[in-house]
Amino acid sequence: MVTRFIESEILHQLKPSFVVGLFGARRTGKTVLMNAIRMKLSDKKTLLIQGDNLDVMEILSSRRLSLLERLVQGYDYLFIDEAQMIPHIGQSLKLMVDHIPNLSIFITGSSSLDLLNRTGEPLTGRSHFLHLFPFSQSEISEDFLNFRINLESRLIYGSYPQVFTSKSDREKAEILTSIKNGYLLKDILALDNQKDTVFINKLLRLVAFQIGNDISYSELASNLQVNAKTVQRYLDILEKTYILFSLPGFSRNLRKEYSKTPRYFFWDNGIRNSLISNFSNLALRDDAGKLWENYAISEFLKYSIYRKESAGFYFWRTYDQQEIDLVLERDGNLLACEFKWKSDKKAKPPAIFMNNYQNSTFITVNPENILDYITP
Repeated sequence: MVTRFIESEILHQLKPSFVVGLFGARRTGKTVLMNAIRMKLSDKKTLLIQGDNLDVMEILSSRRLSLLERLVQGYDYLFIDEAQMIPHIGQSLKLMVDHIPNLSIFITGSSSLDLLNRTGEPLTGRSHFLHLFPFSQSEISEDFLNFRINLESRLIYGSYPQVFTSKSDREKAEILTSIKNGYLLKDILALDNQKDTVFINKLLRLVAFQIGNDISYSELASNLQVNAKTVQRYLDILEKTYILFSLPGFSRNLRKEYSKTPRYFFWDNGIRNSLISNFSNLALRDDAGKLWENYAISEFLKYSIYRKESAGFYFWRTYDQQEIDLVLERDGNLLACEFKWKSDKKAKPPAIFMNNYQNSTFITVNPENILDYITP
């Protein structure tokens, strides 16, 4: 059993007349975490309901205080799983927070785009939103030896909870294909009222082959026979459904710095490999370095988000092709990271970067030292 990093924070934030919201892609463990929280509150009366239940939808979308009061009468906590399915959920939550004292509310949703639009503004100052990702290395209790033993599997199959607990590589691949086809694409299509899974798959495959490289919206648009704005819109949706994340270019207006378009990465290596139908061993692949970079950057981000650090994440490069994989900005200080899959390879810091950013530290991150940066 893996204890999720944010479990204690959820328990701390659950207080009367307050809403805690948990966002994340499907199958990342939101429901399991909700049930774990419920078990920790076993001495209290908790109502757990599913957002896709038609009776629940009717009551919680009614915006009728009398109905809402009857629903939660006698309960200390209201837990709503998949709350984004409920129309007008934001207004109903506001009514309960305003008029039903001593009720604490915990909701989950698989899309920040949809659920934030429905809950954000009416709950300003009375809500706290958190994010859940596939297992992070900081949540997995293993020593350095077991980390090294399991690392290749993480680079190939990722860390979705179901995948993590699977016994065979074949089962892992089948689960990832199911998650990709049955859950992630469903959320994307529901958000945009579309039925074109072929287009989304093609876009994701193109991005999957360009991990760590600059994205050209016009080139993607040409390949997909759409316009660049359509590509940008769907990339935005893919970020808000927790499939992709982007790093902007770091620039402080040096003439040679490039910051025109972001670089895209996957929150989970397994989903990326599922999209390109490649679960081959690392020894048989030519993208091991890219898989390592994607894994490492996603772990840096998850660790920082869970710890609620105030940090900026960027890549850096110049027009003459000098570059740094990841630049973290914390309190005005810069940590420049170059990711190397082979531990015997050391990166040399670009002189122009170090000379112009004197408040910076440069490190090479490889499998031997990464745990120093992504675990407590």
